[in-house]
Amino acid sequence: MIIRKEFQEILLKWQGKKIIKVVTGVRRCGKSTLLLEFQKTLLSQGVSQDCIQAVNLDAIENEHLYDYHKLYKQITENLIPEKMNYIFLDEIQMVPEFEKAINSLFLKENIDLYLTGSNAYMLSGEIATLLSGRYIEIKMLPLSFPEYCELCSEISGSKIEPNRKSYNQFVMFGGFPYVANLLNDKEMIRDYLRGIYSTIVLKDILQRKKISDSDVLEKITKYSLSNIGNLTSSKKVSDTLTSGGRKTASATVENCYTALTESYLFYKATRYDIKGKEFLKSLEKYYAVDTGLYYFMLGSKTGNEGFILENIVYLELLRRGYEIYVGKYGDMEVDFVAIKNGLPEYYQVSLSVINEDTLNRELKPLKAIKDSHPKFLITLDECNEISHDGIRQVYALDWICNKL
Repeated sequence: MIIRKEFQEILLKWQGKKIIKVVTGVRRCGKSTLLLEFQKTLLSQGVSQDCIQAVNLDAIENEHLYDYHKLYKQITENLIPEKMNYIFLDEIQMVPEFEKAINSLFLKENIDLYLTGSNAYMLSGEIATLLSGRYIEIKMLPLSFPEYCELCSEISGSKIEPNRKSYNQFVMFGGFPYVANLLNDKEMIRDYLRGIYSTIVLKDILQRKKISDSDVLEKITKYSLSNIGNLTSSKKVSDTLTSGGRKTASATVENCYTALTESYLFYKATRYDIKGKEFLKSLEKYYAVDTGLYYFMLGSKTGNEGFILENIVYLELLRRGYEIYVGKYGDMEVDFVAIKNGLPEYYQVSLSVINEDTLNRELKPLKAIKDSHPKFLITLDECNEISHDGIRQVYALDWICNKL
């Protein structure tokens, strides 16, 4: 087990504050473990076990609590009067209209609420309106590369350095925390990832989005994985599937993409016009929540390593709290425009720029941008940082591990 320190610190910061803490992210990324560890922290602070209620709504023995009235009744009947009660509700999206119970619990002065959810729908539309101003969202992803090395070191009993060998292993097997316990057994890891994918499809997509054709959903998933880093659209995917003998409407593709992003299997990066400083509605890119799913769904295909690196960089920017867009500058593309606190940074990602033509091609759009905001070229070329007229060329593993 690895303690996700940054998330623990966020929970500690908000402990006892009159606001609902909502931890979101793909299934099996560590949300339940985070709350379990935080409960141990509470006990170490002297909080009585009687003041802690934890309900895993994914467990079959709690299915009777899918009625939000019953969930509310059970929690309120077990409250300890005149003491702060800490309530942990895992996979709250399993309860239809859960927000009604949460809203009523929130009104009580001696309740501190912590929720987890595996579907972005839980904080959309009317639910967000009802809970508006009453919650903070803590977004979790599977393990980062440094976290993966730390956990593997702990399990193996010997230090696993963040180098190309461990990076290649991380890319292939992915960052779902339990994967590190499977000791690089490819078959076991494939079975485990298959279980995660099947659970997400069954519980978070087919039932909730009323998608009846799981075969089309899988085809769209595989298409998206094989086209990481490429601009796409629902019409393009629809045309591709139709030409392959599977007639599929654009609306169906759009519905599937909504389901895939709501379940956190994919993240969408829309386009941003750097010159015009406006967001564009046409075309977008999709990035997988975990590269292990790429190899589980498509096998160990070669030739896509550059786009896999781009996916890794996207996820790392997401971890660091950036809003991420695909940049457009005239007829040129910038891989990422990453914005934090209203300030942009520009990123190009390339497997290697040893070839001079490749280097010039990657630098060209960054050089065209005349503002003074940071510009990066991230590659897997093992070399010290190089400056190209202020553009920082950095070694990907140093950047991912925060060694710069």
